[in-house]
Amino acid sequence: MVIGILILTIFILLGIIVGQNVIIPYSSYQYVAVAILACLDSVFGALAASTGKNFKMKIFLSGFFFNALFAIFLVYLGEILNVEIYLAAVIVFGGRILNNFSIIRRDIMDRAHTTRKKYKIKSKKESNNAIKSDVEVTEENI
Repeated sequence: MVIGILILTIFILLGIIVGQNVIIPYSSYQYVAVAILACLDSVFGALAASTGKNFKMKIFLSGFFFNALFAIFLVYLGEILNVEIYLAAVIVFGGRILNNFSIIRRDIMDRAHTTRKKYKIKSKKESNNAIKSDVEVTEENI
């Protein structure tokens, strides 16, 4: 998980540095936007899969590249047919991103809840042990 976050951080920084020097033609905006959404969908899907402990790198990499390529193909096909098919891709990928984000959010909330329960149980046991030791000390003094 740490390696994935490190790689993601490196690519984000690389994208910021390279993105400042690269000019994307106006005619390519739709292609780039849909490809970015497809890649984000794959990244959030990988994060959601890692919360369920069923993440597989091969599936992530294949989804990352093939989703982006298929989304670009849909935009190209839409331009040939003079139909804005890219809107369907934007809606689908946006919905999947939100769904994966909700899975991640639920997992984080569940972990926080179980951690809080464990902490409360530990603190109750420690306070009970402290009370017992105080009682034992006072009985010895008598």
